[in-house]
Formats: sequence, C-alpha cells, structure tokens
Amino acid sequence: MKFIFGLGNIGKQYDQTRHNIGFMALDHFAESQGVSFTPTKLFASAAKLQIDGETVWLVKPTTYMNDSGQAVRAFLDFYGGTADDLLILHDDLDSDFGKLRFRAKGSAGGHNGLKSIIAHTGTQNFLRLKFGIAHPEHTHEAVIKYVLGKFSKEDLAHWDDIFQKTDQALLDWIKGADAAALSNRYNG
Repeated sequence: MKFIFGLGNIGKQYDQTRHNIGFMALDHFAESQGVSFTPTKLFASAAKLQIDGETVWLVKPTTYMNDSGQAVRAFLDFYGGTADDLLILHDDLDSDFGKLRFRAKGSAGGHNGLKSIIAHTGTQNFLRLKFGIAHPEHTHEAVIKYVLGKFSKEDLAHWDDIFQKTDQALLDWIKGADAAALSNRYNG
C-alpha cells in the first residue's frame, strides 16, 4: 500500500495559491486516473485506486498545512503503513519556479507542513516531491503573503505541463522506482 499526500490549505480563499501546489498536483493526478476525493474520518479527503496490483491512497489533509502530520499519522495507523510508504507533494521556496525535485529524506527546511509530518511520524526519512515556487526577496511577513498568494494566469499556464510530468513521476514511484531513479529522471 502506498500513500501520496498533497499538502495545502482547505477553503476557497486558498484555491490556486502557491502553498496549495501539493493539492493542485494531486487533483491533476486524480483526474488523470479517473478518481475523485471524498471526505474521511482521518482528517483528510481521499481517493483510492489500484495500479498494477498496488493499492494507492491519494490524500489531501483537511487540517490546514501546519497540522498535516495529523492526517498522515491517522492514515498510517489505520492502514498499517510506514514512512517508507509515503510520498509528500509540497511547495518549495528554495527552488526556481516550476522546478521539480525529489528528496528521500531531510529536515523540514522551514516548511510547517513538513515540520508537522516529522513530528507526527517521528522521522525525516520519507520521500518528498518539491515544486519550486521561487523565493521573494523580502521580510518574513512578505514570504507568508507570497506563499498564500495566488498564482498569476501566466504562472498557471506553465503548471499543466509540469503536472503532466508529475503524473508520470507518480506512476513511476507507484510502480517501484526508488528515490535515486526518480531524482535522476525528474530533478532539474
């Protein structure tokens, strides 16, 4: 069993914001697979699918970004998964706009969603797919406003191609590609 968590904030005011790129990528993948999300009692909306005999849960926490780990822990406990079964999709201020980067483990790097997941799972050893959103050169308050700001129409036009590439990367992971192979194929 595998779990793909897209990170984001719930609510219309957060639709198409930079911080919700994990939700957006997971929505695109779910649509490509013909599944839709339904609410669960595990602090998330989820969709279940089968690919090559592998059960895959697509999960969007409903706890808001800063408490994403609550949903991750609930799913792992309920379905018996481990951190090795996880792939987390999230925004990355430290990468250029539109760049994808797989990372097998590491610190939260200031990302509150990752901090929560690390706290709830007790490990930093889980796979992440980071979506570069670039970094504004401003104060901490400006960064918060930036990540919670909406993508421009020009920015959104680029994401469809990136999400198609992401869909293939997710399929590769589901079918057994490891972090090194994914990094070689998709990072850049």
